[in-house]
Amino acid sequence: MGTIARVIVLVHGVPETGELWDGVRAALDEDAVALWLPGFGCARPDGFGATMDDYAAWLVHELEGFDEPVDLVGHDWGALLTYRIATAHGRLVRSWVADVGGGLHPDYVWHDVARSWQTPGDGEALVAQMVEAGAGAGAVYEGFGVPADAARRLASWMDETMGECILSLYRSATPNVASHWMDVWVPTSAPGLVLAPSEEPFGGDGSGSKEVADWLGARHEVLEGVGHWWPLQAPDAATEAIAAFHASVR
Repeated sequence: MGTIARVIVLVHGVPETGELWDGVRAALDEDAVALWLPGFGCARPDGFGATMDDYAAWLVHELEGFDEPVDLVGHDWGALLTYRIATAHGRLVRSWVADVGGGLHPDYVWHDVARSWQTPGDGEALVAQMVEAGAGAGAVYEGFGVPADAARRLASWMDETMGECILSLYRSATPNVASHWMDVWVPTSAPGLVLAPSEEPFGGDGSGSKEVADWLGARHEVLEGVGHWWPLQAPDAATEAIAAFHASVR
């Protein structure tokens, strides 16, 4: 009997593009596909509302295009979408890995930047500021541990289309994600891993991340010494954790 081909599908977050995963993809020994959220470094389709449910439906459609269930890996909003797929559309995944587990907790309170995006007027002003700054805002990301070149690249991805999608996405997710998607929270049919960077400033506290992992029947692993943008900060170390998990469930 031949070996079934396995595909790793990577989903980025905000304010990012699929280029976030370049270092991880280079370090992986298996085929990996990085999806680009509509409007994030690519076109926003006509009529696409860019809400959390719109992005979840888009991801379902993308995953249905693969011949076999995939090994899904999500970061930031890509992680929140991964949790939704794993719980509500488990047939599409063979395994899943996601971070910001605390952001899925029912007690989660959005961070300051998210709350600005969710506030009419303030959100538009912040988006305009980020677009105007472009790569010049790289120092902001360096403050979160992103290497200088990667930080400038990350800052440069922001444009008006992405900004509009960010506002729609975050304004659809109040007061938090759990208030919309907790309807199907049970242990997932596919094995899962919740990654928790030790220096995570946006994804809630570590106890919330561990509690979410327990609810979903998933493993929980702390990535020591790295922050929110671990795919840029430490792609090799992160890939080791992902690859070890995949090896353990095959």
